[in-house]
Amino acid sequence: MAKRTTKKVNNNELDGEEFFAAIAQIEQEKGIKPGYMMEKITQALLSAYRRDHEGVGDNLIIEANQETSTVRMFLKKDIVEVVDNPATEIGLEEARTVLPQAQLGDVVRIELKPRNFGRIAAQTARQVIIQGIREAEQGMVYDEFCSKEHELLTGVITRIDPRNGSVTLRIHSGSEFTDAYLGTNEQVKGESYVEGQRLKVYVVEVRRATKGPQVLISRTHPGLVKRLFELEVPEIYDGTVEIKSVAREAGSRTKLAVWSADPNVDPIGACVGPRGQRVNTIVEELKGEKMDIIKYSEDPAEYIAAALSPADVISVEELPDGKSCRVVVPDDQLSLAIGKEGQNARLAAKLTGYKIDIKPASAPLEPIEDAGEALFEEDSEAQPEA
Repeated sequence: MAKRTTKKVNNNELDGEEFFAAIAQIEQEKGIKPGYMMEKITQALLSAYRRDHEGVGDNLIIEANQETSTVRMFLKKDIVEVVDNPATEIGLEEARTVLPQAQLGDVVRIELKPRNFGRIAAQTARQVIIQGIREAEQGMVYDEFCSKEHELLTGVITRIDPRNGSVTLRIHSGSEFTDAYLGTNEQVKGESYVEGQRLKVYVVEVRRATKGPQVLISRTHPGLVKRLFELEVPEIYDGTVEIKSVAREAGSRTKLAVWSADPNVDPIGACVGPRGQRVNTIVEELKGEKMDIIKYSEDPAEYIAAALSPADVISVEELPDGKSCRVVVPDDQLSLAIGKEGQNARLAAKLTGYKIDIKPASAPLEPIEDAGEALFEEDSEAQPEA
């Protein structure tokens, strides 16, 4: 005789075991804490029921008990003589069918079943839950990358816009990843990129946006050079050598001022490395960008003279305003001190924070009080410390 089988009927009731198992699975797969998801799902269930039952307001509550694997929904109703609002009020006789000892003025809780939600309400609940998961994921990505502001990250180029040349990179931090946008104004002039290429970038800022965290990255920021030196020079990483200032014209030249409190440590030699290996690795990463590494000094005159290297300096005289100086160089060193298109003097001004007026030794010097404006000023955008 054939064995009779009973088909399980789906009554749309909320299975507590499945409910908590789903939350545990979300935590395992996406790292979202159970408390956060419980709050979002509770909001979803309440929103779903309110959509189909107007007037219930805040009288709706949910009790979830993981130990007993139960999720129950209750509607609180005031016991009254005459019912004006059936959504929040109940007559005494009807209330006593639920709670035999009920009295007028009491509040009775009536359990509701999820099967009463309806299709539209269920869709609402689903959307709220999905949105909650998305917000949690975005929050975790934001928190992870916020800790990487002003740091160096390596990304993989996933797309290059053929119209404007902007680059999209997939960058990772810990277990999180996101796409970052490298605009043309943050790219080094002359660099070429291909899809699949690994590229080091500097994280300028992380912002919250409607579509998720927005990570602003750069290849031109002076901070990129600073982080590369920290990566290649152990003495900088452990604090023995300190980077005091960075001035950069991306793709062309960078000046770096370094200093060490330890008199036995040569800060310039540490940055250059044996046979120039350390600085050459950085120059290679920056596609041939030239590096001038100078020693920082508390003495402004000494510091400014070093910043104008490779040119020789005869004298440095501070002007009364305390932010400008007049530098005298040998006649044959004038063009070297100024540099091509004024680059050397401009970078020296950025590095030191002084306006620099460069004069050849043969030129007559006017009194300091009558000195004109400096030829080269620091760039407010590139204030050194990255």
